[in-house]
Amino acid sequence: MSGDGATRTVRAGRRTVEVHRPDKVLLPGDGRAGHPGAYTKGDLVDYHRAVAPFMLPHLRGRPLMLERYPDGLDGPRFMQKNTPGHYPEWIARAEVAKEGGTVCHTVCDDTATLLYLVDQAAITLHRWLSRTGAVDRPDRLVFDLDPPGEDFAPVREAASLLRELLDELGLPCAPMTTGSRGLHVVVPLKGHQEYDDVLAFAHDVAGTLAAAHPGRLTTAARKKDRGKRLYLDVQRNAYAQTAVAPFTVRALPGAPVAAPLSWSQLDDPGLHARRWTIADAVEQARTDPWAGTMSRARTLGPARRRLNALRG
Repeated sequence: MSGDGATRTVRAGRRTVEVHRPDKVLLPGDGRAGHPGAYTKGDLVDYHRAVAPFMLPHLRGRPLMLERYPDGLDGPRFMQKNTPGHYPEWIARAEVAKEGGTVCHTVCDDTATLLYLVDQAAITLHRWLSRTGAVDRPDRLVFDLDPPGEDFAPVREAASLLRELLDELGLPCAPMTTGSRGLHVVVPLKGHQEYDDVLAFAHDVAGTLAAAHPGRLTTAARKKDRGKRLYLDVQRNAYAQTAVAPFTVRALPGAPVAAPLSWSQLDDPGLHARRWTIADAVEQARTDPWAGTMSRARTLGPARRRLNALRG
């Protein structure tokens, strides 16, 4: 590794990646005691090098949407789907269908690609819930728990209620802070069903839970219809939609991270959506909070029958 202030060369496996302007500030600090006042591109490179062994299994083979901030948080934001022509040829791509044509998404299969994307100021990586080999059949189902305010207690409560229902349906699941406001609950699937079927199932699960707790939970897409209830959002389970990747950084002060956690950690009353940052997310990753869960993929047929029985 070398650097002269303007360019830093980073080794990643068999490749080297040039990091331009590593001292450029991309994210401000959040005022937490003991945390930096700002985070540079070099800081994000160091974090991604360390977290790569834990992050890449959640990225490999999946089309990505990149959330880029070339001039930092105070500059313009770009949501990039198409892979630019200047990207190195060794970076994987996936051409997938869209209405009226195709989109050539970037795919992050290795550390070198991950660091290259950081150099492009791609702060947050949003991944598809399916893989390139079966792009129309998701192998992840995501429930996004979106609270009405900053209080995280309703999120913890909703996650526990959702887990109880999914347990009853025979589906394993795992929680992840979003690094922003809420929580994702992720269900591993075998990828046998198409997006429309998965979305319909997720919608019915959320509807069942909201009907059981109408004063606390809602599936109303319009904010004006939610009141003070937590929103159970399942729209990320539609074709070509994305969800923030585990261990990705959010474009917010303090560089918070979308961090997988164990269900026992959900019991911590001090937990909040921005609990982990690039300063300590690697330590959280090393605990393997999702141990065994993602390898217990299920088909939705039996769960659908159990859900239908519950719904009468």
